Amino acid sequence: MDEIKSILLAEDDPNDVELTLAALAEHNLANKVEVVRDGAEALDYLFRRGKFATRPDRNPVVVLLDLKMPKVNGLEVLHKIKTDEKLKTVPVVALTSSRESPDVKRCYDYGVNAYVVKPVGFPDFINAVKQLGIFWAVLNQPPLNA
Repeated sequence: MDEIKSILLAEDDPNDVELTLAALAEHNLANKVEVVRDGAEALDYLFRRGKFATRPDRNPVVVLLDLKMPKVNGLEVLHKIKTDEKLKTVPVVALTSSRESPDVKRCYDYGVNAYVVKPVGFPDFINAVKQLGIFWAVLNQPPLNA
């Protein structure tokens, strides 16, 4: 049975969700993208709680994480991922509008794998997401126990 490689997109802005899904679709990477709209929902997905309690016991190949989300912010989500034994090897890409130095520093302190500032222009945004999807979902080799 082929393993389904899923991407978790944690993003509260509907326009950014639509753009991200369109960019991933251009390289056939959008067939298994789980979209969550806030940090609490992201944690429920990752820890298989609430409405995600019955989802398959596989980690996503990458988490695309906005930092400025309601309920639980992206930095808290990142910290919980990177301090959990089952999740710490999951690559996390901060895909955010924040260029603030403290955010960048804290993300790397917490173990983020990449920090990408969302480009303002539509073509640049689409290209950045395509490159992220290709690298993390296709080229990156995760640890065998992930």
